[in-house]
Amino acid sequence: MLAIVAPGQGSQTPGFLTPWFEHFAAVPQIAQMVEHWSTLSGVDLKHLGTTADADEIRDTANAQPLLLLGAMTGAGALFAGNDEAIAVVAGHSVGEIAAATFAKILNADDAFTLVSARGREMAKAAKSSDTGMSAVLGGDREVVVKHLLSLGLTAANENGAGQIVAAGSLTALAALSENPPEGARVRPLQVAGAFHTQAMAAAVAPLSELAAKTSANDPALRIISNKEGSEVKNGREFLDRIVGQIAGPVRWDLCMDTLAAMGVTGVIEMPPAGTLVGLIKRAHPEIETFALKLPEDLDSAREFVAKHGGK
Repeated sequence: MLAIVAPGQGSQTPGFLTPWFEHFAAVPQIAQMVEHWSTLSGVDLKHLGTTADADEIRDTANAQPLLLLGAMTGAGALFAGNDEAIAVVAGHSVGEIAAATFAKILNADDAFTLVSARGREMAKAAKSSDTGMSAVLGGDREVVVKHLLSLGLTAANENGAGQIVAAGSLTALAALSENPPEGARVRPLQVAGAFHTQAMAAAVAPLSELAAKTSANDPALRIISNKEGSEVKNGREFLDRIVGQIAGPVRWDLCMDTLAAMGVTGVIEMPPAGTLVGLIKRAHPEIETFALKLPEDLDSAREFVAKHGGK
């Protein structure tokens, strides 16, 4: 049983789409689509995926449409519109928008319109607050979460496998670094603000307004929500969850548990791949994983699909 997953912000690296653009160089329709989606997004997606530096693609307004393009590029190259082998889809944070396109809840144009607005509004919200995020690695989950609450911080991303991302004021994060939870270490993250907390509340209303005008089909594939790791069968509900998740915690740990409970035997992560399959390997080693990073991986990926594909 095969699942495909799409990564979230922070997984992008400079030039990660360069080999994919080279792979599709002989297909002019691809370049035309990317140009069209760049217009919808208000950013130069080819530049961001090939020649932009780390600071430019770290910008939330740039990173989110870029990550959507990365996931769609990998899925398009691997499946070419034939999704019969895929049983389940999921995404981490902004990766949920890619998952929604895989499940045909959103069409590509609406997905790029939504993701670019999401990135811009979250960037605005981040600039208006003196906040950030830090990864807490190791320690007992209950101990870590209790410690964060005592400092006025939020467990914004519970990623499983001993990784929780704390978010909140820079002052509280400094206190966390000075006094980490028992058995854990703290690593500050280079992000613009406290994503997936109430610091992002200002971004919710404009995204809700846009989402209300956006068509949402019921999913053609099974799809899992970050909210509590449950399967969602109504497209409008999933779109509403994407919007609400901007100011709410991501429970990727529960998403992984659901994949395992569903009987998933293989997971392929779309470009820029590596982060999510690493978490799955540690949390559920019984699930085989594949990171689709380069066009050179496609033949092996197709063998992986043949091994695990089916619903």
